[in-house]
Amino acid sequence: MKVARLTISDRASAGVYTDLGGPAIQAEIERLFAGPFEWRAALVPDEAERIAAALARFVDRDDCWLALTTGGTGLAPRDVTPEATRRILDRELPGFSEAMRMTAFARVPTTILSRAVAGSRKRSLVINLPGNPKAIAESLPPLAPAIAEAIFHLRGERLRLLTPRRSAPNARRSSANAREAARKRTP
Repeated sequence: MKVARLTISDRASAGVYTDLGGPAIQAEIERLFAGPFEWRAALVPDEAERIAAALARFVDRDDCWLALTTGGTGLAPRDVTPEATRRILDRELPGFSEAMRMTAFARVPTTILSRAVAGSRKRSLVINLPGNPKAIAESLPPLAPAIAEAIFHLRGERLRLLTPRRSAPNARRSSANAREAARKRTP
C-alpha cells in the first residue's frame, strides 16, 4: 500500500526545526494497519499552490492509496491547508474532520477551531491531520476503521487493522442479550 505524508510548515521547511509530524503519521499508520507500506513524504511551506501540487502528485503520479497531511489547519493567516486540499478533492468526506474534533473536544476545547478537511480524489483518500504529534496519535486510531472502509470502497482492497475496533458500550450488552434470547428459544 502506498501512503503519503505531507508536512506543511514554514519553519520546518526552512530548517528552523525538525519535522516531527510526518514521522508521527508514519509511526501511527504502521501501528494501526498491517503492511507492507511504501511511503512517500514531502515537506512544504504554508503555500496553497505547493500543498495542492504535492497532494495531486501523491495521488495522480504516485498512485498513493492514502495521503495524510499535518499542519496548517488553524486560524493563522498562513494556515491554508484546508483550502489547498479542497482544490484537489473530487468529493469531501466531512465525517473524518467531525470525528477528530469530537474525539478531542472534551480534553482540548479549542479543537473546534480546526478547519481540517478530508475527501477523495480519484481512488485515493486524503485527510488533514493536526500539526502536533500527540494530537496525531490521538486522532488517527478512532479513524482507522473508517479509513479501512474508505480504502475498500475506493480501491476494492481490504486493509487489516492491527488494533481492535472500539465497540459501543451498548453493543456488548446487545450481543449478550441476543445470545440469551437465542438460548431461550432453543428447545
